[in-house]
Amino acid sequence: MTTIEQAGASGAGAGIFDRERIIAKAGFNRWLVPPAALCIHLCIGMAYGFSVFWLPLSRAIGLTAPKACPDMTVMQELFTTTCDWRVSSLGWMYTLFFVVLGISAAIWGEWLERVGPRKAGFVAALCWSGGLVLGAIGIYTHQLWLMWLGSGVIGGIGLGLGYISPVSTLVKWFPDRRGMATGMAIMGFGGGAMIGAPLANILINHFKSPTDVGVWQTFLTMGVIYSVFMMIGAFSYRITPPNWRPEGWTPVEKANTMITTGHVHLDNAHKTKQFWLIWWALCLNVSAGIGVIGMASPMLQEIFAGKLIGLPDVSFSQLTGDQRTAIAGIAAGFAGLLSLFNIGGRFFWASLSDKLGRKNTYYTFFILGIILYASVPTLAATGNKMLFVLAFGVILSMYGGGFSTVPAYLADIFGTQFVGAIHGRLLTAWSTAGIIGPVVVNYIREFQIAAGVPRSQVYDFTMYILVGMLVIGLICNMLVKPLAPHWFMKPEQVAALQAKGTATATAGGSYGIGKGGLDGKAALFWAFVGVPLAWGVWLTVLSAIKIFH
Repeated sequence: MTTIEQAGASGAGAGIFDRERIIAKAGFNRWLVPPAALCIHLCIGMAYGFSVFWLPLSRAIGLTAPKACPDMTVMQELFTTTCDWRVSSLGWMYTLFFVVLGISAAIWGEWLERVGPRKAGFVAALCWSGGLVLGAIGIYTHQLWLMWLGSGVIGGIGLGLGYISPVSTLVKWFPDRRGMATGMAIMGFGGGAMIGAPLANILINHFKSPTDVGVWQTFLTMGVIYSVFMMIGAFSYRITPPNWRPEGWTPVEKANTMITTGHVHLDNAHKTKQFWLIWWALCLNVSAGIGVIGMASPMLQEIFAGKLIGLPDVSFSQLTGDQRTAIAGIAAGFAGLLSLFNIGGRFFWASLSDKLGRKNTYYTFFILGIILYASVPTLAATGNKMLFVLAFGVILSMYGGGFSTVPAYLADIFGTQFVGAIHGRLLTAWSTAGIIGPVVVNYIREFQIAAGVPRSQVYDFTMYILVGMLVIGLICNMLVKPLAPHWFMKPEQVAALQAKGTATATAGGSYGIGKGGLDGKAALFWAFVGVPLAWGVWLTVLSAIKIFH
């Protein structure tokens, strides 16, 4: 038994996490599965909203202003208790989220396919919530290394396992709507910050005092809340019996060379050039978006500064402490608004890809993205908040759409037999992007500030670099072609794999499995996840109004 399996078995009786225990029985409604996925993804999606914490944490000791130590090395910063942390160093924790996410998804993707989503979701809850608790201890003791270890590394493992836990499950529950299914599977991850960012801002303001910025208490509170929701999601997962199909639905043979009817084995997928072309397309699209998300809150504050509170001639450095607190709340709304576009884009673009095709959808991401990123410096210079926010909203919708479309892209190219595990390995592209994107944005920002560039202009050069990344991604997508026949498994090999466990899974009968739309039970479960979503949308809209006041 692996370490992960031992962790999954802890705290519960033997057999509770066995895959056989979560195979759906007669009468099960497949619409109960998406809200289970949302319970987990809406929690781990708060990783996108962590930029809300950067500025308060950068003055955790100085309180009203950072207590800076310019000559401090990174190693010294990990252990210092007398100097405030730099925003760029805090940004590395954000980077760790996605580096560890991709690595853990790649390592344990095959394990997840074998043991099922319940065990993976349970371990994800332990890691993500436990990571927040350790992060709170790191903030309280002012130990940056403990924050990196807790929220960054351990929390990152929770992100990886929680992220991939529902993907192949929902693809199999909705074979008739593959793109829509992948959109539902991970749209909650994009919406996590829409709830978490304003919640964190409310909690920080509640807990802060003349001697404390209120962040460690916020970490601890959110860790407890998230553990409850994630456990409910993990124990609500059900999987399809092998070879299950929705009642009354039969596959339609499509005359589309970009959609295969065969299956590539997991061990061979990464040996193809198509895997690596899609890997780079995802990596470059994510690198551009992830750097912007990570600095969304500081970016809006520094570019527009006093304009956000009706003081058009006041720069960021001229703002008082109370004024910075005011615009921080508005910027949290901006982060939440981007999250709203992110979650909407994940469902919209993935569903649209069923009609446009996955390759054409990625063409749209790159071409439109190039235009929008290149226009950002001009929009910032003109001070047009409406167009600035709209441009980033569309950018973030395509960023989220890239994530939700890529599992279907992989299924089109490599087949569905190993799509969950192949997707897990592809997410190493996210790990790479988690380094490239924040490093480009954070360190160019620091360099520009040190060079005396006004804070309202420190992001201009960065946008043009991101445009270059998207051009390369466009070329990679262009080169994706159908696989040669020798890569596909023989029909008898596929049949043997799919036959495993069929007798056990269907012994209780499969009549009516997956039937129904939003019946009473499903409607209640959707309401359970819908209430916090509605709350997040409401606060996001109110905060967005303040941006344009």
